[in-house]
Amino acid sequence: MNESMYKYFKPGIIHFMAYPQTMKGEGPISETIKKIAVDDYFNAIEISWIKEPEVRNRVKRILASSHMTVAYGAQPRLLTAGLNINDTNEEGRLKAIAALKEGIDEAYEMGAVGLAFLSGKYEEARKEEAYTALVKSTGELCEYAKAKGGLKIVHEIFDYDIDKKSLVGPVSLAVRYAQDIRKDYDNFGLMADLSHLPLIREKAEEAILPIKEYLVHAHIGNCVVKDPSMPGYGDAHPRFGFPNGENDVDQLVEFLKVLMDIGFLNEQNPPIVSFEVKPFEDEDPDVVIANAKRTLNAAWAKL
Repeated sequence: MNESMYKYFKPGIIHFMAYPQTMKGEGPISETIKKIAVDDYFNAIEISWIKEPEVRNRVKRILASSHMTVAYGAQPRLLTAGLNINDTNEEGRLKAIAALKEGIDEAYEMGAVGLAFLSGKYEEARKEEAYTALVKSTGELCEYAKAKGGLKIVHEIFDYDIDKKSLVGPVSLAVRYAQDIRKDYDNFGLMADLSHLPLIREKAEEAILPIKEYLVHAHIGNCVVKDPSMPGYGDAHPRFGFPNGENDVDQLVEFLKVLMDIGFLNEQNPPIVSFEVKPFEDEDPDVVIANAKRTLNAAWAKL
């Protein structure tokens, strides 16, 4: 592709994944967000919860002066606390909803354009009950967000039987889910993630074409799925080029091509496409980020 990728999408990065010591809302949050903010490769950043009000204010000032689009990832609020928004136990479901409503409040405070979350684990025998709980919870989140402004509520599609074991899940269920929610809420959308495709055994076309009218956000990354004994197995988001990894330049080219073909990547309203990469063991986060940028540059040149 001879044209600049910035014409078609906003390259972004998930801050709390690149710097995992911040995933619990603590640690060197403002320092590492500043590293991203001064890197003009990135036009978008995805942040998560920041527990200390003083740190939140500091980050808010950095982001306000950065000219980056901000998105909010609420996944850590659920995963680190073991919460599940499709919990068939009502008490558990309400705890998850309360956590995500706090996330919505924080997303608005930080100037985010969208909040992403994931569905939780489920029992096969009670799958429909879990699905009913998911639809109910999502409606509550959409309603809560809409009452406060224009924040998008975005469900990220995860694996359903390997690592996160989320309800949604295969693309067939993602389509049903999006249709059910969009009947009542236009502030809802889906997120596709290249690093999850091998985990759900779907190629880019299979995973994206059925959800193209609901797709509002995308992630790009890698995974290891060949053998549970291999380092980085599961939904660990290792760097591109990681031993036994499923995704590299060619797979990213395929993913971007599908996104381009369906018009998701576009000049009128360029969406966020973020790296979801995580240092493995003692890898340097900044080197892993540089790896991701080189990989995207190489893929875009081949598109």
